[in-house]
Amino acid sequence: MAHPGSPPVAPLRVLPTLNPDGTRRRVRPKLYDGVILRRRRVLAYGLLLTFVLLPFVTIGGKPAMLLDVAERQFTLLGRTFLATDGVLLMLLLLGIFVTVLLLTALLGRAFCGWGCPQTVYMEFLFRPIERLIEGDRPAQLRLDRQGGGARRALKNAVFLLLSVGVANVFLAYFVGVRTLGTWMTSSPLTHPVGFAVMGVTSALVFFDFAYFREQMCTVACPYARLQSALVDRDSLIIGYQEQRGEPRHKGKPRAGDGDCIDCNACVVACPTGIDIRDGLQLECIACGQCIDACNTIMPKVNKDPDLIRYASQRTLGGGKRRIWRPRVIAYSVLGLGAFSLLVVFGVRREAVDVTVLRGIGAPFSVVGAEVQNQLRVKLEDHSGQAGRHRIEVLLESTRGPAPLETRGARAVIPENPLPLAALGRRTTSVFVLSPRAAFAHGTLPIVVRVTPETGEPVLVPYRLLGPEN
Repeated sequence: MAHPGSPPVAPLRVLPTLNPDGTRRRVRPKLYDGVILRRRRVLAYGLLLTFVLLPFVTIGGKPAMLLDVAERQFTLLGRTFLATDGVLLMLLLLGIFVTVLLLTALLGRAFCGWGCPQTVYMEFLFRPIERLIEGDRPAQLRLDRQGGGARRALKNAVFLLLSVGVANVFLAYFVGVRTLGTWMTSSPLTHPVGFAVMGVTSALVFFDFAYFREQMCTVACPYARLQSALVDRDSLIIGYQEQRGEPRHKGKPRAGDGDCIDCNACVVACPTGIDIRDGLQLECIACGQCIDACNTIMPKVNKDPDLIRYASQRTLGGGKRRIWRPRVIAYSVLGLGAFSLLVVFGVRREAVDVTVLRGIGAPFSVVGAEVQNQLRVKLEDHSGQAGRHRIEVLLESTRGPAPLETRGARAVIPENPLPLAALGRRTTSVFVLSPRAAFAHGTLPIVVRVTPETGEPVLVPYRLLGPEN
């Protein structure tokens, strides 16, 4: 608090989207056409097209991507993974996480400005429609001051329709295009849960792009908060060349003035409302719109371009950027290892997963001269093809599996071969009757062999329990 008689101090803005009095500061960025914007536009529309068309793409008769949470089946690039594929899922998530760390160490927050769905949809779908309906930046600011009126109402109506469309495409990734088409052509009462998910998703999309907007990047997204830990002095950022631009001036330059004419073009172009000349900030999404704005102004005042440019903090300080450094090497090795193991385990995954469990109740029972063991054999198909699976119980020996009859034992399997639906699960009971003499120290090692109609057999070792001899 200032002492009486001291000169007034201008209040500092805590957030770029917050006025000093606590009210919301609307960010209405001005669009400057430039090389970076044109490159981002090509990438953004490619990503939008991919998002819309990917649910319709099939590989080998299966969707390219389908995340069926209800059935716990996840199809990626034509291959279906089940919830029991925990190792594969862990390796996939680890690989993605390490890749994010690697790209951030190398390129800073380039993903935020070039590939993040929040930025792509905001800057290349919703904002262009907003400019088409409401006009350029001065017209939008005038509507903010005077009230929205019919133009803003029309814009919000279009935004709502777009949000419903985006929500339906998003839903197609979880239920498939055929199910979605059936839902869209039938009454919502026949699929209330799906309709509710679509409605909630539409509302969230509309809230985000019509109201919350850049606050998703500056307030809600945790990635910005992690930036200080993930970025180092050699990471690529958007930087202002202070030694070249300062001191700033307006009008005709004087001796000793820098190249910056304090036109604020970089500020009004920023989609998160920051001033890049204040240095690296967590609100910067590395979109490069300030670069296009500055490069539009510099030729008009006979100055060289790239006063604001992509660079590293070390480069901006006059040093030389290092690409290969310990963290980059560590991230590369970890990411390559995770994806390599994912490929190896994915290729070696059995066509059918077999689990052998002990029967419910006593571990064994003695009936006359025989010892009876009940087993539960669980089968889960991973091949995606229905088939019949033959179950056999063999003795385990040093020379390989041998018939039970060599020890006077036999197996009773009520349903054999066992039919199994594509990606289905079945559990069947298996009874093994063995003489007392077959057990050594209370155990009898066996092997349960499951042979599908097509593919290699799966062998599961197991130990039967019996009386001590």
